Amino acid sequence: MPPITNDWAEALKEEYKKDYYKKLFDFVGKAYASGTVYPPGDDIFNAFHLTPLSKVKVVIIGQDPYHEPGQAHGLSFSVKPGVEIPPSLVNIYKELESDCGCYIPNNGYLVKWAEQGVLLLNAVLTVQAHRAASHQGKGWEEFTDAAIRALNQVDRPIVFLLWGSFARSKKQMLNNPQHLILEAPHPSPLSAYRGFFGCKHFSKANQFLTEHGADPIDWQIENI
Repeated sequence: MPPITNDWAEALKEEYKKDYYKKLFDFVGKAYASGTVYPPGDDIFNAFHLTPLSKVKVVIIGQDPYHEPGQAHGLSFSVKPGVEIPPSLVNIYKELESDCGCYIPNNGYLVKWAEQGVLLLNAVLTVQAHRAASHQGKGWEEFTDAAIRALNQVDRPIVFLLWGSFARSKKQMLNNPQHLILEAPHPSPLSAYRGFFGCKHFSKANQFLTEHGADPIDWQIENI
């Protein structure tokens, strides 16, 4: 795992000293050495690398990396170019089209969002190939919760988009009145029709950012 070297390193430095992280580090190292694990090791911390703490404007919390070949690259909901767009991201694009007039692109590569300040954070950062949720309960949740707590303490407005019951469970850590918390069902095909469609979270996030003097997010992912 390449170290986090930007300002997240200072915010998370105490985590590296804790027993859970030492066990997690050993577990992850052995998992990569003994089988196929996603994302590639160099991509594990991409959410942190691409979106420094000082630049975060919006947070989108996912649960696990994708667990099939070529998909995961360290950003929640995002897949590498050339990979079929997963169903939940298809629905995110449909809501963007309805909410903001974005066209639906031919790829699911969300690095553009990350570079604008959208932290695409999975709660668990690794997964065994073909086995969804296989690295849950190994310590990643404690590490990413520390990141969420650090975000909660930031003294500038941030928008948290909490989609689905898992992401919404993180709301208990978010008590900073400067921040905006938007909740909706998960964009999965199983639940998107229960209120994700029509939630208008993307335009609401941009309105909030603009009202607080920050540049809005350009949500349009371009065709490749």
